Amino acid sequence: MDYQHNPFVLIARITVTEGKVSEYMVIAKDADNAVNKSEPGMLLHNFDADPNDKHKFVWTEVYRNSADFLFHADNPPVQDYVNKHAELADHFSIEIYGNVSCAVIDKIEKLGIPLVHFKNTGVGYVRSEYFS
Repeated sequence: MDYQHNPFVLIARITVTEGKVSEYMVIAKDADNAVNKSEPGMLLHNFDADPNDKHKFVWTEVYRNSADFLFHADNPPVQDYVNKHAELADHFSIEIYGNVSCAVIDKIEKLGIPLVHFKNTGVGYVRSEYFS
């Protein structure tokens, strides 16, 4: 598998502690701004609110490849966000959609974040001309 040219989707589900949403929005915005400036391999980075629960949010992230996720996980502003998250939220879990390198799975497991990995079945395609 060529993980260098294999984009994938990561969904991070967050539940913010009651009374901490406004504080959480500040750290989410700071992280988003930093990622936008420092991570060209992050193709999409959205923080969306659950319409049924004002304490639940979802990061939707599209990475160009596994190496770009590894850069993201080690990026100092992202590490700062994760540290602050621990003070403001009750839940953090990750879902990955698509094939990724073992290093990506190892990195998430070392962080101790619950992970579900939905592996590609071989049905589907990537417009690889946009990722080379």
